[in-house]
Amino acid sequence: MGRTIPSFRIASVKEEKEWKPLRDSLDESDRKKFDQMFSIAHLYNSACSYGAKPVRVQPIFMSIIFRHYKQLSEDNRF
Repeated sequence: MGRTIPSFRIASVKEEKEWKPLRDSLDESDRKKFDQMFSIAHLYNSACSYGAKPVRVQPIFMSIIFRHYKQLSEDNRF
């Protein structure tokens, strides 16, 4: 029997490829930042795989937001 939900790691790579036209339209320094932003989501692949969301970009965005929130709260000592 096949699985109905692909591995999130595979899905996140596919999602990143779908954003390639936007990435390619950015200047070189922004492309680097864009790549760094997407790499944040890879830190949370295990957690995202438990979300099983039909729209795969949602956990990617949430991972990026969560990481930024953690950095802000550490800097500002919330």
